[in-house]
Amino acid sequence: MSDKIGLFSGSFDPITKGHENLIRRASRLFDHLYVGVFYNADKAGYFKIESRVRMVEEALADLPSVTVITSSQELAVTVAKKYGVTSFVRGLRNSQDLIYEASMDFFNHELASEIDTIYLLSPPNLQYISSSRIRELLLFGEDISPYVPQSVINQIGKD
Repeated sequence: MSDKIGLFSGSFDPITKGHENLIRRASRLFDHLYVGVFYNADKAGYFKIESRVRMVEEALADLPSVTVITSSQELAVTVAKKYGVTSFVRGLRNSQDLIYEASMDFFNHELASEIDTIYLLSPPNLQYISSSRIRELLLFGEDISPYVPQSVINQIGKD
């Protein structure tokens, strides 16, 4: 029997406690979980990609079955095939996320029908946390520490 290998991808600009919760839960479902810090052309970057990787790695350092990878010139499905991924992992906070993810799932399935998608619901206390709201709080000098791992706080001012 082959290993169960997951891929949870996003821009993680920055990683939030919501992302961290989903990744930790997903890591228990797979023999190995890749966390893909990917470039998203639809989103303006706040942190440099190297900083995002560092923040994610630091936040998840205690999870030996998790490996952080990065890509900027490939579809997630292409990366998934390269790493032998058996399932995409996606988080859902609300119905808008479901609509977006269903569209992505359609194309992922068309391109790689052998890769399933697993959806994890965000817990109620984390449903409203998003990287875009965190970036807005940062822009206005507000405290983001309740919403992000310490690794993000450690990175502020270094980019």
